[in-house]
Amino acid sequence: MSFNIAIDGPAGAGKSTIAKNLAKELAFIYVDTGAMYRALALYFLRNGIEAKDVDALRAALEHIQITITCSTEGQHVFLNGEDVTGFIRKEEVGNMASATSGYAFVREKLLDLQRSLAAENNVIMDGRDIGTCVLPDAQLKVYLTASVRTRALRRYQELLEKGESVELSSIEEDITRRDEQDKNREVAPLMAAEDARILDSSDLSIEEATDAILQMAREAGLPEKFFC
Repeated sequence: MSFNIAIDGPAGAGKSTIAKNLAKELAFIYVDTGAMYRALALYFLRNGIEAKDVDALRAALEHIQITITCSTEGQHVFLNGEDVTGFIRKEEVGNMASATSGYAFVREKLLDLQRSLAAENNVIMDGRDIGTCVLPDAQLKVYLTASVRTRALRRYQELLEKGESVELSSIEEDITRRDEQDKNREVAPLMAAEDARILDSSDLSIEEATDAILQMAREAGLPEKFFC
């Protein structure tokens, strides 16, 4: 039987970085569900489809195929056969993903793929509704959060390192807006599962947060052989 770790939380809490570290430490497969929604969002943007145009979004899904390749080294996301891993981290793609991922028909597009990966492999999966909707039977559920200011500063530094010109105040506004949008959507809103362990990473380094979740995994019954 596979062992699944579900990590949920708001944008910028460090989910992806920490999940990748955990996957490397435990030799698990890391599944970045947000990247799947970003791939859909990229298609919508490339084809000029508005986030509020439900009919156009639904019709577009019939022409979209998302596939991924996973290993302990990372995940690559393919959109209709094109590796789009390097194109899906732009702010406009993230905003479109947040605006469209609340539609039930969009989520259904990817749900079977996510669950089949978890059924067949030891995985660490992060997103907004992994513990509540996608993998409700995961052996360990973590809700990873951090203050808006902390998350904005992290994103600001990340974009500066990429050579992008950004304003911290604008990033804070984007994060606050996306939080509200994710928490208040009708389908699969952002929330902690009832049995999730809460971890605030505001004052933790990536290494400290990783170690904290590793300890949670031990307590959840993951055999010691995985910690070698």
